[in-house]
Amino acid sequence: MEHTAIVQLAAEHGLQLQEGMTFNEMGLDFRVAFATDASGNRWVLRIPRRAGLDAQIGRESQILALVKRHLPVAVPDWRVCSPHLVAYPLLGDKPALTFDHETYAVTWHIDREGTAFVQSLAGILVCLHGIPVREAEVAGIPAATLHEARVAMQDKLDRVKRELDLPALAEARWQGWLDDDRLWPDFSAFIHGDLFAGHILAESTGTITGIIDWSEGQVGDPSADFAGHAAVFGEEGLRELIRAYEQAGGKTWPYLYDQAMARQGATPLAYAHFALTVGSDTHLEAAKAQLASLA
Repeated sequence: MEHTAIVQLAAEHGLQLQEGMTFNEMGLDFRVAFATDASGNRWVLRIPRRAGLDAQIGRESQILALVKRHLPVAVPDWRVCSPHLVAYPLLGDKPALTFDHETYAVTWHIDREGTAFVQSLAGILVCLHGIPVREAEVAGIPAATLHEARVAMQDKLDRVKRELDLPALAEARWQGWLDDDRLWPDFSAFIHGDLFAGHILAESTGTITGIIDWSEGQVGDPSADFAGHAAVFGEEGLRELIRAYEQAGGKTWPYLYDQAMARQGATPLAYAHFALTVGSDTHLEAAKAQLASLA
């Protein structure tokens, strides 16, 4: 969709935009645009990349209503919410890191070596995981038991094995993870589900001020909210976050570190299943290349 068409789409939803805008193309489900309205206010626009995301948009709206009641940081305030466009005022600070969608070059907007970001994140995770599960269920937010989550992941593995060329080493590693009872917690929590530094807004000091992109919010395995940290900050960074989380009162189990690392290692599996689900040739080719690199 070209700039002019997006301006027209916004106008149809009561949002008058100036012509100039920039884009973030990294999202799998939504194209993200940054624009300025006629009064000079900055906006974030999320345009669905395909039809059929109505339920997902509605669910995320419910998630935002829940988390804004409990978290001490900002979350998006959707002023426009339709199957064709989501729009909200741009939150104040930048993500802790950003990617160039063409070169994939990383730019850090915080001191990566400082302690403020980890300490701030640990406290926010304690608040997030402390949201009452029953409150989420009443709001209609997905709430799977850990058994159901494992079954769902097994189904993904089986489908990817059946429909794509899955290297034996990768299959054995992921099957071992699913079969290892020690790794999985015996409790669930409300989670963001796709939490990493690119979805966390922070001051340059590292103090977190907001969290965005809540489409994967659900009741599930709390290790999911640690896996993305490991991807960016490495193994020792993950250990540091878990220590800070425990000190802040977060509920853990002896294998949280191992479970988070295993989840991060299964990222290609999740992406391959996504590619099969949406049926995109571009995503399928990228997923096949990821899987092939694991042989």
